[in-house]
Amino acid sequence: MMFSYLVLMGIVCLCSTEPLRRHKRSWIIDSFDIVEEHLGPFPYDLGQIKLDRSYLVEFMLKGKGVDEDPKGVLSIDPKTGVIKVHRKVDYEQYSVLMLTFQARNKSNLAVDTQLGMEVNILDINDNPPVFQRKVYDVTIEEATKQGGFIVGVLAIDKDAAGTPNSTIDYKITSVTPTTKNVEFYMQKSGAISFKGCFDYEVANKYTITVEAKDRGVVKLSSTASIIVNLQDGNNHLPVITGQTGSAKVLEGTNGTSPLIIQAADADTRLTAAWRVRYSIQGDKGGHFSIYTDPDTNDGILTVVKPLDFEEKAEQKLTIFVENEESYFSCEVKERSADGLWTIITNPAKPSSRDITITVEDANDPPFFLDPVRKVILEENGVVGAFVDKVTAVDPDTGRRHKLEYSIDQEPAGWFRVDKTTGEIFVKESLDRESSHVTNGTYTVTVLVTEKDDHPPMTSTATIQIYIEDKNDNVPLLKENMISLCQSDEVSHAEITAFDLDGDPYSGPFSFEIVGDHKKEWSFDPSHGTTVHLVKDKSVHTSLYTLIVKISDKQGRFVLQNLSVALCDCVVSPNCLTQRNTQQKVGSGMKGITILAVLMILACLLLSLTCSCGTVKSLAQVDSVLEDALLPSNIEKPGTDCVVPTILLKKTSVSHSKDATLVNYGIQQTADFQRVSSKIIAAQSLPVQIDECWSRDRSQCDSSETWMWKQYQSDNRYQVNLYHL
Repeated sequence: MMFSYLVLMGIVCLCSTEPLRRHKRSWIIDSFDIVEEHLGPFPYDLGQIKLDRSYLVEFMLKGKGVDEDPKGVLSIDPKTGVIKVHRKVDYEQYSVLMLTFQARNKSNLAVDTQLGMEVNILDINDNPPVFQRKVYDVTIEEATKQGGFIVGVLAIDKDAAGTPNSTIDYKITSVTPTTKNVEFYMQKSGAISFKGCFDYEVANKYTITVEAKDRGVVKLSSTASIIVNLQDGNNHLPVITGQTGSAKVLEGTNGTSPLIIQAADADTRLTAAWRVRYSIQGDKGGHFSIYTDPDTNDGILTVVKPLDFEEKAEQKLTIFVENEESYFSCEVKERSADGLWTIITNPAKPSSRDITITVEDANDPPFFLDPVRKVILEENGVVGAFVDKVTAVDPDTGRRHKLEYSIDQEPAGWFRVDKTTGEIFVKESLDRESSHVTNGTYTVTVLVTEKDDHPPMTSTATIQIYIEDKNDNVPLLKENMISLCQSDEVSHAEITAFDLDGDPYSGPFSFEIVGDHKKEWSFDPSHGTTVHLVKDKSVHTSLYTLIVKISDKQGRFVLQNLSVALCDCVVSPNCLTQRNTQQKVGSGMKGITILAVLMILACLLLSLTCSCGTVKSLAQVDSVLEDALLPSNIEKPGTDCVVPTILLKKTSVSHSKDATLVNYGIQQTADFQRVSSKIIAAQSLPVQIDECWSRDRSQCDSSETWMWKQYQSDNRYQVNLYHL
């Protein structure tokens, strides 16, 4: 068996005696080394490979540096096994070349030996460190505290990692400008910080030059610039420098600006560190505000709530000024070579100024001590009675004015006020049912005026008068004429009453028929606001005038005429429906029907306007009744009829609060005397005419049991019957 071996010879470097090592499934011959960027001359011998064989062999080499990039760097002599280097290699591109060595039997070209081979490229310091950026531009706040991070830089060296050629050291080579209050320093990592205090007003920008240098035999380096921009902070307090304006304010006014405050600040204009805010101390009443002019930093003092001279003639205020941005302070006390410097800070002490605002006197209007008063009065109280007293005062201390009271608003004219004392009295009787009264309350406005001032100053007070209701109204029928259809059976119609008084002087009411018809007519029920008028089946078709007694809850009543037209209804159960039905009948029949109704009404009117010499008296009404029987006809005509001095004309019942009882229109005549006693003969009571219509008041009846009250409107008299 033949023993074979390898002999490695180095030309440039010694061959290794270490054994072969396994590499990627191949035996690796100890590597050769080539110095990066070798200057030549080329080619030069790198080494020789020998095989101890009894036969001739041929050497071959392939891989990187031969037939793979970088091609043409290496070659081997096929006979001698000498390896040659033909050109230089860049370590940063190819740090190692991996090749395959073969030895072939020259006679049959069979591969005798195949081994791997490494050629290491030895790095030289041919690359300087390079910064990622040539210029770094940063902005930091002026108030940044020392030791704080400013910026970090990084340089990269392409030489072999972990070698002195790629180990980088950083340092600051220059700082522009140089200021005694700041010192920059750089850490090994490339981070830049500072010691001391920035001052924007001293230097608002620094330019720092930094160097990165490797540790190669021949040290290579590069530089970069760092521009540090300062953002101005509030390290200067504003100072009040002056004021302009009169510092005078007229009392009772607002919106005026009596004073302008000036302030100065050394920080950059139009920044939050320069802009100021003013505040006011001593303005307990909230009378002032102060506005900052954004362009000048002036503080404009403005009155927002009127001042009162009588309350305070002078306003002493203190104005403070501070910046929008928080204040900071930094001062270098001691510098040290190692570590941070000693810094001191001072708390903010805002600038202030004391001012005095003079309040000028003006004529103030008088005012009521109690501008809203409430009073309770009885309805129909005594005229001339004392109601209340209002009191106004003049607030002016420098001059006193004469005050005069008067009624400002009082629609019904029920009250008067003493112009000197402010005492209020009843002038007219109070009517709770008046349209001027709302929910029982009547409002009077009293005016006080300064008589000796031009223009006169005024003020008002409101008197809310609650009028206690009295039972001074009787219940009334809502309608005093109805129609009803004749029927063999019992029929009825609805009757509704109302009372202008409130509870408990109103409904529900009691209804009763009095006089000659109470047997044929009745109410069912007889108690309520709306009841049914029931006709007996024996009553015949005609026009009836019923005397209805209506009593309120307190028993106060009225006797009122109710006209009932009893019709012979053929189709419909009442006269109104009958009219609608009869519209279908011919015009001749319709005319006859209308004529018949008019004749009935004419007869009724005639009976109302005639008084007879011999009259059948109705049943005497009990003296406890509280109202008069109103004019009515009787079934049997009397004799010796004459026309009375007045004509009572029936009208619809008024729902106005001024209509206390049933109203009748009375045509005005020149010779009115009094109501004929025959008209109210059923009462057997005398009658008095209030504000007698005769020129001779002696003709008026002196009895006060019954009273007529009259109102004049549009050449007509409206007469209401009152019971005293």
